[in-house]
Amino acid sequence: MILKAKVYNNVFAFKNLKEVLAKANEEKSGDVLVGIAAKSASERVAAKLVLSNLTLEDIYNNPVIPYEEDEVTRVIYDDLNLRIFQEIKGWTVGALREYILGHKATGGDLHHLSRGLTSEMIAAVAKLMSSMDLVYAAKKMRYQAHCNTTIGVPGTLAFRNQPNHPTDSIEGMISSLKEGLSYGSGDAVIGINPVEDNVDTVSRLLETTKNFMVKWDIPTQNCVLAHVTTQMKALEKGAPVDLVFQSIAGTQKANEAFGISADLIKEAFELVQKKGTATGPNLMYFETGQGSEVSLDAHYGVDMMTLESRTYGFGRRYYPFMINNVSGFIGPETIYSGQEVIRADLEDLFMGKLHGLPMGIAPCYTNHMKADQNEQELSTLLCAMAGSNYFMGVAGGDDVMLSYQDTSFHDDASTREILGLRPLPEFEKWLEKMGIMEDGHLSERAGDPSIFDK
Repeated sequence: MILKAKVYNNVFAFKNLKEVLAKANEEKSGDVLVGIAAKSASERVAAKLVLSNLTLEDIYNNPVIPYEEDEVTRVIYDDLNLRIFQEIKGWTVGALREYILGHKATGGDLHHLSRGLTSEMIAAVAKLMSSMDLVYAAKKMRYQAHCNTTIGVPGTLAFRNQPNHPTDSIEGMISSLKEGLSYGSGDAVIGINPVEDNVDTVSRLLETTKNFMVKWDIPTQNCVLAHVTTQMKALEKGAPVDLVFQSIAGTQKANEAFGISADLIKEAFELVQKKGTATGPNLMYFETGQGSEVSLDAHYGVDMMTLESRTYGFGRRYYPFMINNVSGFIGPETIYSGQEVIRADLEDLFMGKLHGLPMGIAPCYTNHMKADQNEQELSTLLCAMAGSNYFMGVAGGDDVMLSYQDTSFHDDASTREILGLRPLPEFEKWLEKMGIMEDGHLSERAGDPSIFDK
């Protein structure tokens, strides 16, 4: 491999592929924090030049964390379609970018190609793309999955109704749930983050949401975002679980800090297949985010974007119904500004899709970051244009339990209207039956949660 390039009469030499990938990344505060980011724009350009001329075989032969040392690497390599890889291994990363952005490459072509790409290859090509490139390429790819309803249907944009409450109050949670539904939010999932991670709380929230869904005949799925082992215990006791949730990461060390392994996720998947309440076959929900490995000191000197791509390589083994980033959730030590949030969201959406995943986005930020609602709305619109399967729906856009900012129920409705998108078909029929939507638009009844009190 040639690991040096000349820019403005300066020669930049890199030690290995891991350093090239890190230096080629757009600036992120987490990479700066751990000392692996490019020190100048010229060094970043040099790294991109080097990266563009490396072959996919070069990347295959140099995983950023060795196969013998890391379970995530083993999952990625063991699941690779070697026949497809052999057909393209001589391509440079630059040639891969040109193919993806070419007019002839369809979503089906890219889905086929993706099975022969490791996560590092996918991260590498994303590093050579502008923001518009990422939107254009991501828009080509659309992947569906089915739990109780089908997500990813062309022309649709779904939302997770997220009625979190700071004390796990059933009354408070139901009030938020009703408001979200009245704005057409909830077709992706009714998903609650519990304050208390125990079987009793999780079971109570699952039973409450399932009973509400049954009472009002709502075509969606429920999920309580506790640790996977807590959900498994609730399942064993008979709690009504449609989707099993877990946060996942791009290194074995980070996953171990989350208290998970590939075997545990496999066990959870098999359990919900046997004892869950959804139709399936897609029964898992994963959340990810650039920077989790940095926050856990489990990054091995690998840049955040590459580790995020590896997270998708780990997650695709389990055929999730939903997967989304929360890259702005950790804070300024990993993603500092609104500009960094926008870039990370576009990178994550593209990389997730090129892994063949039914990808959603949580264009979120915390109050101690240098970000604001305008930048969050820009990210939402760009990701919607790029074909995100779903976003979050949070009352007022301010999660009072997790203390961060995300898309509100009003944002959900506005985004659909701006881009001419509709709810998932089954859910739209239900909205029409409830008088909340007419001919693809919200009615005068929309936004009135009292319709659920009659």
